[in-house]
Amino acid sequence: MKKIILIITLLLSISMHSQVTIEQTKHDNDIKLSTLPYYSFGKGIGITSPDSLFQFNIRFRMQNRVTYIKEDGENGAYDGQIRRLRLRFDGYVGNPKFLYAIQLSFAPGDVGEVKEGENINIIRDAVIFYRPNKHWNISFGQTKLPGNRQRVNSSGGLQLTDRTINNAKFTIDRDFGFQFYNMNEFKDKFSYNFKTALSTGEGRNVTGKSDDGIAATAKIEVLPFGAFTKDGTYFEGDILREKKPKLMLSGAFQQNNHAQRTQGQLGNDLFEKRTMKSVLLDAMFKYNGWAAMMSYMSRTTNENAVTFNPIDLTESNYAFVGNGFDYQLSYDLKSNYEFIGRYSIQKVGNDIQTLTPNTKEYSFGVTKYIWEHAFKAQLELNYDTLDYYDGTSKNNWYLRFQVEIGI
Repeated sequence: MKKIILIITLLLSISMHSQVTIEQTKHDNDIKLSTLPYYSFGKGIGITSPDSLFQFNIRFRMQNRVTYIKEDGENGAYDGQIRRLRLRFDGYVGNPKFLYAIQLSFAPGDVGEVKEGENINIIRDAVIFYRPNKHWNISFGQTKLPGNRQRVNSSGGLQLTDRTINNAKFTIDRDFGFQFYNMNEFKDKFSYNFKTALSTGEGRNVTGKSDDGIAATAKIEVLPFGAFTKDGTYFEGDILREKKPKLMLSGAFQQNNHAQRTQGQLGNDLFEKRTMKSVLLDAMFKYNGWAAMMSYMSRTTNENAVTFNPIDLTESNYAFVGNGFDYQLSYDLKSNYEFIGRYSIQKVGNDIQTLTPNTKEYSFGVTKYIWEHAFKAQLELNYDTLDYYDGTSKNNWYLRFQVEIGI
């Protein structure tokens, strides 16, 4: 009799476990937004309540690097630092259609210098999503805007150790507001996505700068040959070796009304507000280990980009206007060693050409993928040429080794 009771109990236990597993699979509602990782590995450590009323995932990643820097006219120097240290939390509460994502940063390069009267930049993402079906995502909170491809991708999904000089100057980055996505991706047929946002235009973790200006952003993505394998548009390099050619073309536009910072959502404060317009164009191609990317970015202002301190006219600051192109090509060997070359050219606008140089950047890198993008070692050689308005130029270079690990 005891054996029969034991067998019945065991069968009930197996049945209950099976039901929970099916329930979790049924409510799988992962979303295609920039705050979540899109590579196939690394879902972190997750907890789902027995009644499936909430789900909580925790993830981390860090980038440790050492760099030898040689700037024109200066002695060479070494720099060792934790470039990024991030914690990420995501899941749902009550219903898988209502999701959340939180990302915190702790490395000095992420948080920035603590200044009196300003907020500490620990919070990168804090956003709530409503996903009524697989085609629509609606969000409210602070997260990345639908901007240029390289910014939308996580820094953990980069082939080289950092993004381009044009991304550094022209990206629209993170902001607080509403976003509306319409997603239409299919495996092997024409696909397209529409993404829009209404946000404050002042960037992340900003308080005390309220005004009557907002930033409006719109983006379209076209995938003529269908979706990339395992959301491959969200990481660089063809580490999954696409069996069929895959192409993505995208264009984004933003108008940031009454922007108060030199780069819209980023940079130092301006002395006067400026309305800024940004154009961001991207192309990505992957096939059989080969990957190519090209981008164009620009920013213009409604008035002269230079602003002056009304109290002291000798003091000025300027919105960074101009444009730039990035070109990137790579090949991933079957041994998971990847060779990457990148060329960037940046031209500043006429308003500021006497204040800051035009720049060309050449980068070559070798990356060893130990566990795809989640665990990799990177070696990069970078060479910059800075051309100033007075005809002078400077040449700087650095050699960097970086290891990234995360879950």
